[in-house]
Amino acid sequence: QLQASGGGLAQPGGSLRLSCTASGNIFGINRMGWYRQAPGKQRELVAHITSSGRATYVSSVKGRFTISRDDGKKTSYLQMSSLKPEDTAVYYCEADIRSMDSTSWPRYWGQGTLVTVSS
Repeated sequence: QLQASGGGLAQPGGSLRLSCTASGNIFGINRMGWYRQAPGKQRELVAHITSSGRATYVSSVKGRFTISRDDGKKTSYLQMSSLKPEDTAVYYCEADIRSMDSTSWPRYWGQGTLVTVSS
């Protein structure tokens, strides 16, 4: 239902853009977001964006990361700039999606994409 892509290796100070595309018989998508989990740490919310476009960020990425969405493409993006080694983690996307045959908005998760920041 959700396919994440765009991870890889970046140097400190570099940039990467993650994408997350929803597929299926979709009526609508509400909140979309990105989490990350570094080795030995708990998963944390990085950013999320509402259906109206309001974005929220964890303090450690404010000013460096930008979340956006293209509802026509059923896709969210996480533009990551000024990357730091501490940004190294597996990044997971999530979205609250309503199917055509349902009235509920369950949360779906992508498979995770690895971001490694290292020189």
